[in-house]
Amino acid sequence: MHRNPHTSAVYRTLVGGLGTAVVLLGLVLVPLPGPGWLIVFCGVAIIASEFHFASRLLHWGRLRLEAWSRWVRRSHWSIGALLGLATCACVCGAVWLSLHLTGVPGWTPGWARQLLLLP
Repeated sequence: MHRNPHTSAVYRTLVGGLGTAVVLLGLVLVPLPGPGWLIVFCGVAIIASEFHFASRLLHWGRLRLEAWSRWVRRSHWSIGALLGLATCACVCGAVWLSLHLTGVPGWTPGWARQLLLLP
C-alpha cells in the first residue's frame, strides 16, 4: 500500500481523519461520565499508526500515566480515597447537571426526582 504514493496519501488521510474524529469525540465526552480520556488516547493511537508526531505524543501520555499511577500507589491510602471521592462527586455532578438540563425521564419515580432536587 505504501509503495503507491497516491494510495499511501489516501490511506494516511483516512487514518488521520478517523483518528481526529475519535479524538474530538473523546474531548467532547471528557466532562461527561464515561471514558472520555480513554477515547482520546484511542484516537491518538489511531493517528500514531501513521504519523510520527502522534506516536511521540502517545509515548509522552503513557509516561505521564505511569508516573501518576506510581505516585498514587506510593501515597497514603487517604489520597486514593480522596481521589475516588472527587471522581465520584464529578460524575454525580455531571449526571445531575445533564438531568437538570435535559429533563428527567417520565419513568423516573417521584422520590428520585425529590432526592435529586429536580423539577
